[in-house]
Amino acid sequence: MRKPIGVLIMAYGGPNSLADIPGYLADIRSGRPTPQRVVEEITNNYRQIGGKSPLLEMSRRQVTAVARQLDPGLYRCYLGMRHWAPWIEEVVGQMLDDGITHAVSLVLAPHFSKLSVAKYQAKIADGLNMYRGHIEFEHIASYHDAPGLIQAFANRVQEGLSRWPESEREQVHVVFSAHSLPVRILKMGDPYDEQLKETARLVAAQAGLRKEQWSWSYQSAGRSPEPWLGPQLQEHIAALAAKGIRNIVSVPVGFVSDHVEILYDIDIQAQAVAQELGVRLERPSALNDDPLFIDTLVSLIRQKTAHWLEE
Repeated sequence: MRKPIGVLIMAYGGPNSLADIPGYLADIRSGRPTPQRVVEEITNNYRQIGGKSPLLEMSRRQVTAVARQLDPGLYRCYLGMRHWAPWIEEVVGQMLDDGITHAVSLVLAPHFSKLSVAKYQAKIADGLNMYRGHIEFEHIASYHDAPGLIQAFANRVQEGLSRWPESEREQVHVVFSAHSLPVRILKMGDPYDEQLKETARLVAAQAGLRKEQWSWSYQSAGRSPEPWLGPQLQEHIAALAAKGIRNIVSVPVGFVSDHVEILYDIDIQAQAVAQELGVRLERPSALNDDPLFIDTLVSLIRQKTAHWLEE
């Protein structure tokens, strides 16, 4: 009897306490020392959202929800994190111990970039090398235009708009956003920017937004001196305010879970800018374990592994 197909679902990772932050930053920076002012700044950010990242808990809920829909005789689900425990490499070792020979990988980030999703795939290869084993992996590289994902985000747009009286919703502007990456990815031919903006267009159309009723922004740019994709969300809110827009819904389509880039960067940092400018900024919840989003992941996994089940 064939062993179950492994399903390795991966997320970025985050500190489970304030004490974890120096080690967490060291991992992100590949061991390079982190300036004390940066450690203190990041620590303060996490302090304001409860003292830890909620990403591990939410990712576990997402994986559990996916596993409930998959036949346990055919699939075995795992969660691995890129920058914190449970480390992807160690989870790959566990998969080898469990006798997994075939597996599918999926990152809880719908858009492909060589600087993001490809790095997760490299961690899988590192794990196989570290534990000197072999698993035949199929990678779900992106799912930025999956119909279920688009509908789930369109539902979030409608949820945000519903916070205004029906007579006022036509005047509410929707800003879609995602984590910024260095501008150099454009010269690399990286699909990240194009995929993100396609997602935004599809969601806007599905939600019935007029062309002038929505716009695009990046957010959460890194601290390296090189240029990063923009405009940044706070700057974009200011630009919209200068045009007389006073009501905004923020829908970060680059993220599928509530975590620091949303709970701090949008709910605290961007919100402060909006309030200072007299702008009402609303953000519906992230997809998290929304059944429609989970159904989408399950469908992607089944499609990617169907050929193995037919053998």
